[in-house]
Amino acid sequence: MIQCNPYQTLALRERFEPEKLSWFVGTHLINTGNGACFVDRWPNPRAVLVDVAGNYSLSGDPDALKPYDLQDRIIGFIDAPKKFYPLLKETFSDVITWDRVIYQMDERPNLNLDHEVHKLGESHKHCLWGLTPESNWISKTWGGPSGLVSSGYAWGAFVDSQLVSVACTFFLGNQYEEIGVVTESEYRGRGFAAACAAKLSKEIQFRRHIPTWSTSTDNEASIRVAEKLGFKFKSKGMLYVVGIEIPRVP
Repeated sequence: MIQCNPYQTLALRERFEPEKLSWFVGTHLINTGNGACFVDRWPNPRAVLVDVAGNYSLSGDPDALKPYDLQDRIIGFIDAPKKFYPLLKETFSDVITWDRVIYQMDERPNLNLDHEVHKLGESHKHCLWGLTPESNWISKTWGGPSGLVSSGYAWGAFVDSQLVSVACTFFLGNQYEEIGVVTESEYRGRGFAAACAAKLSKEIQFRRHIPTWSTSTDNEASIRVAEKLGFKFKSKGMLYVVGIEIPRVP
């Protein structure tokens, strides 16, 4: 496949519309510059692959691709129409599916916060670098801690100057913003994630965007947080997973 330059990627923006609820990696790539776009040919591509830190979308015609186009290029989560499944199965014998539930916030968030939280900025970069390996995925769609703190799209909760929970815009769309949340294991269940996500949700709505939230169908803790904040169930979804394990429910 051919990697697109920024101008070619921008020319494909209509391929990424309308934004798919909770998984709009194409518009995130255009809006932030984080990630990469690949096509089978240029001009007039028949198939498009977007990669944002191991979060992929496949679109177009699967017959335009061969297994060798994908086999060394994908490790992670893939959103793709079902017509791509035969190609994915031929390319990756270990491909599995991950069922998810998707929520959307249409009203103002519940801001009965249990904790004080802060918007993360440049002075908090070292705090993000200090997150455990289990939690450091939270900044990857922004290129890492430096990119996330400079974006202005993250909130954090602290205990004794330690960053213990983060909520950020994981994917930045033109209509939606998908929220990512993580809490260090020893601080879970104490309301830190909800406090961070509430502040972020209010900010997203101020930008006239719609907050979205997605999680595993069996992640009851995440679902409770979403519902506590005022998110409403919208749909079920499914991703293909290649080369990694499905995220473990805490």
